[in-house]
Amino acid sequence: MANAKFNAKVNAEEFTAEYRRAAGWGLRLATEHVLAVSNQRVPHDEGVLERSGAAVVDEADLRGIVSYDTPYSVVQHENLDYNHKPGRTAKFLELAVREEAEVVKLMIAKQLRQVLK
Repeated sequence: MANAKFNAKVNAEEFTAEYRRAAGWGLRLATEHVLAVSNQRVPHDEGVLERSGAAVVDEADLRGIVSYDTPYSVVQHENLDYNHKPGRTAKFLELAVREEAEVVKLMIAKQLRQVLK
């Protein structure tokens, strides 16, 4: 059996900072992805609701937020009785978050793996 020895010096603070930056970037990519998927389903008449969509990342807390900002965003999202154009639906954001959860994890993990290379 072969033996291998090596010395490695790791600056924990630098590594942690780089890891957090990578996690933040992965989270930013992931929230933009969820917004794009949600926008494909958001009820659409004139496009105001779709254009109000935003993906924001709080890098300090590593928290991603996807939201829509019109007076009727919540009603359109929650009301299952509204009729929508084909491919458009209520629960547009909730469905995107649920269905893309694995993709979101992979997007963040890919950025974190870059730090370990």
